[in-house]
Amino acid sequence: MPLRLDIKRKLTARSDRVKSVDLHPTEPWMLCSLYQGNVNIWNHETQTLAKTFEVCDLPVRTAKFVPRKNWVVTGSDDMQVRVFNYNTLERVHSFEAHSDYVRCIAVHPTQPFILTSSDDMLIKLWNWEKGWIAQQVFEGHTHYVMQVVFNPKDNNTFASASLDRTVKVWQLGSSTANFTLDGHEKGVNCVDYYHGGDKPYLISGADDNYVKIWDYQNKTCVQTLEGHTQNICAVCFHPELPIILTGSEDGTVRIWHAGTYRLESSLNYGFERVWTIACLKGSNNVAIGYDESSVIVKVGREEPAVSMDSLGGKIVWAKHSEIQQVNLKALGEETQDGERLPLAVKDMGACEIYPQTIQHNPNGRFLVVCGDGEYIIYTSMALRNKAFGQASEFIWAADSSQYAVRESNTTVKVFKNFKEKKSFKPDFGADGIFGGFLLGVSSGSGLSFFDWDTLKLVRRIDIQPTHVYWAENASLVALATSDQYFILKYHADAVANAPENSEDIEDAFEMVAEMSETVKTGLWVGDCFIYTNSVNRINYFVGGEVVTVSHLDRPMYLLGYVPRDNRLYLCDKELSVVSYSLLLSVLEYQTAVMRKDFETADRVLPTVPKEHRTRVAHFLEKQGFKEQALAVSTDPEHRFELALALGDLVTAHSLAKEANSQQKWRQLASLATQKGKLCLAQECLHQAQDFGGLLLLATSTGNANMIQKLGSDANDMGKNNISFLSYFILGDLDKCQEILLKTDRTPEAAFFARTYAPSKVSSIVKLWKEKLSSVSKKAGQSLADPEQYENLFPGYREALKVEQFLREESKKKVPASAFPTMKPNIERNPFEEMLAAEQANRFTYKAATSTTDEAEESTTEMIMNRLQDLDIGKVIPSSTGKSNFPEKITKTTSSSRPLTMDEDDLDLDLEIDDTIDTTGVNLDDDLLEED
Repeated sequence: MPLRLDIKRKLTARSDRVKSVDLHPTEPWMLCSLYQGNVNIWNHETQTLAKTFEVCDLPVRTAKFVPRKNWVVTGSDDMQVRVFNYNTLERVHSFEAHSDYVRCIAVHPTQPFILTSSDDMLIKLWNWEKGWIAQQVFEGHTHYVMQVVFNPKDNNTFASASLDRTVKVWQLGSSTANFTLDGHEKGVNCVDYYHGGDKPYLISGADDNYVKIWDYQNKTCVQTLEGHTQNICAVCFHPELPIILTGSEDGTVRIWHAGTYRLESSLNYGFERVWTIACLKGSNNVAIGYDESSVIVKVGREEPAVSMDSLGGKIVWAKHSEIQQVNLKALGEETQDGERLPLAVKDMGACEIYPQTIQHNPNGRFLVVCGDGEYIIYTSMALRNKAFGQASEFIWAADSSQYAVRESNTTVKVFKNFKEKKSFKPDFGADGIFGGFLLGVSSGSGLSFFDWDTLKLVRRIDIQPTHVYWAENASLVALATSDQYFILKYHADAVANAPENSEDIEDAFEMVAEMSETVKTGLWVGDCFIYTNSVNRINYFVGGEVVTVSHLDRPMYLLGYVPRDNRLYLCDKELSVVSYSLLLSVLEYQTAVMRKDFETADRVLPTVPKEHRTRVAHFLEKQGFKEQALAVSTDPEHRFELALALGDLVTAHSLAKEANSQQKWRQLASLATQKGKLCLAQECLHQAQDFGGLLLLATSTGNANMIQKLGSDANDMGKNNISFLSYFILGDLDKCQEILLKTDRTPEAAFFARTYAPSKVSSIVKLWKEKLSSVSKKAGQSLADPEQYENLFPGYREALKVEQFLREESKKKVPASAFPTMKPNIERNPFEEMLAAEQANRFTYKAATSTTDEAEESTTEMIMNRLQDLDIGKVIPSSTGKSNFPEKITKTTSSSRPLTMDEDDLDLDLEIDDTIDTTGVNLDDDLLEED
């Protein structure tokens, strides 16, 4: 359906040709730069010329506001950039920016930068905090650069339009363009970014009379807008409305739908060529610059005049002075959340006043139209006039038969059955009035609630609300201020039981919650307060919890809730109506829980669809009803968390089996351990493959079989540390050595054997020597085998006996219950225990054969080979003496001068290789003494 745009001209300022326009974000100002050399600031509220600057005698092609500095920055045909203070009208700075006409200026939204583009084909970045230095120059265009614009979603990038027929996208910090969009047949005059987050779009207009929409991520043209008959001079994505504005030298401004690209409207005010268009985020104002004038138009309403009768399912709104109605009952059943509803609009007739607000009364039989200081009450079905009068503000009472009007800041009138009942002047004045179960009157000193019938003051609250929303049963009320809202509980019985003449009853209200959110529009369904907030979300509050129904892409206004459809209805400024599913059964269930009426809650629960029960369960959990939440929830993750929180091992175990997640098994194991369910803990740890946890559990409970199985499983799974520790606890030294050798930890295996299994040292040292020799032959030869060099290993034979004794001892299984009576290892002396066992004939050592002579011979050979490997020339052993080792060694130097040394001096003249020291090898102290 077409957009329902209300376009109203707010200002027409006749002048010489306007080359650029800009809107101030906080002041009601429009900035115009003129071809004759002046810059004007117009106030569009007072329709007056507020300020003017005489810049130069040449055209001023661009001018921009810098609000945070109170500046106007201009660029002109004398190549100068000038900075003016718009408060004092003094010129702050000026400098020559380019070597040709300055076409455009773009102000960075946060940094102290401006961009300038020129006919010299350059774009320059200027920093005003560094004395207006040219911080960067962007080169790449081959013709005039007509416009530059920053990306509102990424302020470090900007786009440029040039007469070289291209649009380029640049990055601050890079002198070359990121990419180029090439598709126009003639020079490109203008460019702009789409402000929404859903589309990465650029728009450009050119002298080929076409407007192109670009996807700058895919670098493709997604749409071409045709219709203008001359050069396109200005294009603009409106920052708030779903429209595109394009201006041309054909004198028209065309408005296109930003989603469908359909032409919605065309403006032609007869002021010749259009040169520039400017929009402002947060405003519906659009500024247009022509040959003969500058114009401000307002596109669309800021807040729509619309109301909904939830009981009857009808929406009434004002289109200009026309009253229109739509019937929601005529809609089909298939309605998508957030999609605009295809409504059939029925014209009800014209209103005698220009409508600003429309309100149905609570039972939907009447509606009131307010505007221009007047009100008219109509019947909602046929729009028949029932009553009218003067009023700055109008409100309905909760019982539908009463209403009140605020005629001025001092007088409030109350009516019943369309007849004036009473007129009164509140003590603190009347800046605003609010309807509902009580009559609310706000003033600078706070909010006062009065009884509708007696007009007696019920309670004064020190708050200045913007809206007051009463629940249907009058038990709750929401007070919304500019930055937060409060939920109060109203105690009608306390008011009824108060003394007859008492006023300002303290017990009338009780604070329920204070929430830091700005409420734009709101309504109650049961005890649930539904509202839209300042960041365009639909939330509802119930029981201290805020639930988000949906995120909106634009400001929208709540209309009402239809229980029959389980849908919430909203509209935007353009009177586009959308709806969102919000199950009444869910709201009723939550309301019953809030009242702790679990009988009603249980009755409502079966009507809640399964896909919504997890949301209900989360609500129950936050209210502290975890058992009920576990029974209601359908989400396995949520149910598992609840089962853990409740200590329900059976349910948690069942859910862990279904999920088969290691994380869940670990969590359940922890809980089972806390509960003392060690068998369950063992199963969970095994399922989670938590070998560390299993080891802790096994050792804590003294379960040798469990440790044995853990060692085997860990070994199979490659968990070598756990496997090694398990076998070590069991005293299975052979398995420990096997693990060390399997994992290529031969040195560690050798040292382990040296400590715990000396009988294995020899075989492991042979393996170590082989491995080490492949890396360093010297290091490999330097390793000593205790079987060959027993003299290097004092106590070696005794250690073999002790090892054999301890292996016999380890075969005796000792129950864990005997642990307290056992002597700690640190206090034991295995050697003495072995001797005592020998003397008592409880142990007999079975010795292995010795090869001492072979060892001595091998030792001689090893030392001789070692000396040959050392870098001291040729070694000549002496033949004198009885020893098998050389008494003197002669070194042949390069001069053939022999060098002799005694055996006692050997340790002083031999340089032992570093590799020998670092391997921890035992050299014969008798031969080499100390290294």
